[in-house]
Amino acid sequence: MLIREQLEEIEKKVLAPQATLSCHSRGRLQPEDECDLRPAFQHDRDRIIHSKALRPLKHKTQVFLAPSGDHYRTRLTHTLEVSQIARTIARSLFLNEDLTEAISLGHDLGHTPFGHAGEEVLNSIVPGGFRHPEQSLRVVDEIEKLNLTWEVRDGILKHSKREGEILPDDPDVVPATLEGQIVRIADTAAYINHDLDDALRANLVSDEDLMHGARDVLTALGATSSRRIDTMVRDIIKTTREQGMEKIAASTEIIQAARQLRRFLNEKIYYLPALLEDFNKASKIIRELYYYYLEHADFFFQESGKSPSSEDIATLVCDFIAGMTDRYAFSSYEKIFLPQPWLLL
Repeated sequence: MLIREQLEEIEKKVLAPQATLSCHSRGRLQPEDECDLRPAFQHDRDRIIHSKALRPLKHKTQVFLAPSGDHYRTRLTHTLEVSQIARTIARSLFLNEDLTEAISLGHDLGHTPFGHAGEEVLNSIVPGGFRHPEQSLRVVDEIEKLNLTWEVRDGILKHSKREGEILPDDPDVVPATLEGQIVRIADTAAYINHDLDDALRANLVSDEDLMHGARDVLTALGATSSRRIDTMVRDIIKTTREQGMEKIAASTEIIQAARQLRRFLNEKIYYLPALLEDFNKASKIIRELYYYYLEHADFFFQESGKSPSSEDIATLVCDFIAGMTDRYAFSSYEKIFLPQPWLLL
C-alpha cells in the first residue's frame, strides 16, 4: 500500500463522517496520476505554497497603503492568520485540515495591490468587472495552472462576503464543503480583529473610541484581539457541534458582535479621510496604468514578459496589474508617467 493510501485510510478512521475525504475528491480539471506520498488536498496545499502568486502577497496592502512599520499586516500575514484560525476549527471538529489549509492559502491569490481600492477601480474599468475571488480562481486555473481539486477551487471561489452574510444559506454562495465554510468565517474572524489591531497601533482609533463605539463587542467577544478570536473560534466549534455538524455555524450573539465590529471598522477606520486620500491616489495609479498598457501593447508585452495570445489584451493587462505588489505598481507608474533623473557626467 502506498503512503498516500495509508494516509487516506487514516482519514477514514479519524475524521468525522461530515469531513471531506481526500480519496472522495471530485477530481481535478485535468486528470493526472495522484502522488504516491501525498493525499490530494495536501498536494494542493503544497502546490499553492510553492506558487509564484503567493510570494507577492507579502507586499500587498491589507488596510494601510504600503505601511513602513514592521508589525502591520499585509495580505500574506492575513492569509497566514486565516489559515491558523481555520485549521484550529477544522482540527477541533475532526474535519479535513489539509483541505482547509489549501483553501486558506489560496483564497487571496488574486487580490490586487492597494487592497480593496485596487479591486474597486479594476471592477469599474475592466470589461465584465473584477472580483478577487474569481481572479484567485483564474490564478490557480489559468495563470499558474496548478490543476487543483474541485473542493479547493470551490472554497477559493466562495470565500468572500464583503458586506454580505458571513454564513449565508444560499447554496450558490456558500462553499459546498464544511472545510470551505470554515475558511469563509475564519476570513472574517481574522480581518475584523487584525484590522482593528492595526488601526489601534496606528493611532487611527483609541481604546476610548472602541469602548464608546463598540462596547457590546468587547463584552461579547473580549477586550483584546487574541481574546476576541479565541471567543469566536470556541463559539463556532461549540455551535457547529450542537447543530449536528450539518453546516459551520456560530451563535446569534457572536454573529451580531462580528457584524457590529465590521460596522465600527467601516465607520471609524476604512473611510477615514487620510486613508481615503491614499486610496484615491492608488486608484489613479491603477486606472492610468491599465489604460496606458492597453494603448501601448508593445510596451506592455515587453514589461510584462507576456506574449500576444488568443486572450484579449484587456484580460492580460488585468492579470498583470492584479498580480502587482504595491511597490511594483508605484515604480511602474513612476517609470511611465514621471520624469526620470538624468545622470550628468
